[in-house]
Order: sequence, then C-alpha cells, then structure tokens
Amino acid sequence: MANVFKEAHFHDEEAARKWFEAARWPEGPNCPHCGTVKHYATKKVGRYRCSEPTCRKDYTVMTKSVMERSHAPLTQWAAAFHLYASSKKGFTATQLQRHLDCQYNTAWFLHHRVMEAMRRGGLDLPPMGGPGEIVEADETYFGNVPESKRRDKTTRGRAYTKGGKSGPSNKRAIVSLVERGGNVRSFHVAVADGVTVARIVNENVHRESRLHTDESRLYTKVGKEYAAHETVNHRAKEYARGDVTTNSVEGFFSIFKRGMRGNYQHCAEKNLHRYLAEFDFRYNTRGITDGERAALAVKGGEGKRLTYRQPY
Repeated sequence: MANVFKEAHFHDEEAARKWFEAARWPEGPNCPHCGTVKHYATKKVGRYRCSEPTCRKDYTVMTKSVMERSHAPLTQWAAAFHLYASSKKGFTATQLQRHLDCQYNTAWFLHHRVMEAMRRGGLDLPPMGGPGEIVEADETYFGNVPESKRRDKTTRGRAYTKGGKSGPSNKRAIVSLVERGGNVRSFHVAVADGVTVARIVNENVHRESRLHTDESRLYTKVGKEYAAHETVNHRAKEYARGDVTTNSVEGFFSIFKRGMRGNYQHCAEKNLHRYLAEFDFRYNTRGITDGERAALAVKGGEGKRLTYRQPY
C-alpha cells in the first residue's frame, strides 16, 4: 500500500482535484445545480461557472456531494476514499487519523462521509435474481440494543430462561440477500420477524427466482411466492445439497463480523446501516481494482449530504 500512496493525487492538491474531476465527470465538468455541460472556467482554478442563463451558478468538484463545504484538503479525501475502498475488513477513523496525521474529528468527518458515498439504495434498484437465478436470504444478529430498549420477556410473554444472554433476543437484527455470484443487499431492522422478512424479500427479489434459505420458519410463507423455495437444515448439519446452499450469504456475514469485531470493535446502533452499506459496497465491487472501486465511491457521493445536524 505504501507504493500506492506515491501517486501524485495523494500529496499534490492540484493532482487530487484532477483525479476527483476524472472520477466524477469522466466526460468533463457538468453543473451539479442544473445538469448542463455548458460551462467556463473562472479565475480560480477548479471553480467553474454554469453557462445556462437560468442558472449561472459557480461550482467545484465538491459541490452537491459528500465533500461539500469541507475544509479538509482534497489529498486527504483521496487517501480516505482509497483506504476505505481497498481495506476488505474496514478502516477505522482512528487508523485514518494516524495515517493522515490529522485531528480525530477530521478523520471521523471523512470516515462517515465516505461510508455515505458507498451507500446504495432507492426505488431505482432492480430486483435481484430472475428466471432460473438463485437468491440466498438469511438473518444474523450483531451487537446489543441499548438498555432502554431491551426486553425482559420473549415476544410470547415468557421470561427468558437464560437471562436473555443467548439467542437473538435484545440483539441488533440484520437481514441480507445475496444473488448467487452477484450482489448483496443488507438491512438493519428493528426485529427480524416473518412480516419484516417477507416485506424485504418481496421488495427486492424477482418472483421468478429460486429462493435459498436455511430451515428458519421466517421464510416458509414468503417462499411460496417464488419459483422455488429450497432449504438446507443447519440443525442437522446439512450445509449443501447439490446447488442448494446459503454459503454465499454466510460468507458475507463472516466478512462483516470479522471486520466489525476486529477493526471497528464498537458501533452505535444509529450508525449500523452505514457500516452495512460499506461492507455491501466492497462485496458488490469485489471484481475490480482498488482504484476503480475508489472512483466508484467518489461517483456514489454525488447528490448526498451528511450534516452534523439535520435542518428543520
């Protein structure tokens, strides 16, 4: 990794600006306010002015992105994007602080905004799978919920037999869908019950897909709506039967948990969705180089803002 950071855009501000512009605007600058490509350069290097008569606004490569109004140098932003894109199990804000030799609040600022750039979502995402395709679904639990939200009884009203220290109770629930050989989508949910799981599966998986799960009864009802619902029985130590398996989604959970426990160690529940987005992004772009992955993350930061306090 040391050789990588000899590249100019990690230590030269002008080179960093050109690298960000190439990643965000591969065909040349276009106005983030109105979308037009007509522009001209101002006297300040890197600042452009829209030529559209109804717009005429100035903009830079940072405008309308996760980098907007940041005082951190572009060289630090370039290093942050590359480090988070190339570190398979994550890269903490403390590590970033040491690497950039900056204050922790600067590293924390960069950390959360790069993760926001990696987040994918929205109604425009196509359904996973398709005719003859396989989608694996599973749920896992990571970290404890805050004490104020913890239950002292099961959902059926019975007291915990082991004090709630084992099993999924009072833990943060995560549901993930993995397209065999393709992408993953992960969701942090308040509770992983049949209704919640069914909603996530129905909103994200093509009805003609083959749905592969374990023996959990959460998928029994929703599985009937798909071309096939095939299961493996983990309780009987069955992990594969022909091509029926949940090994892909289990492998993703393994990478996620090793990164969270080994690197991040602590994660507030309100930020869990961002860490999931980060691991989803790296998993979904595993077939390309680190540089290409970093450029994709820069592109993904368009139109996103993450402020310290949400406006009223």
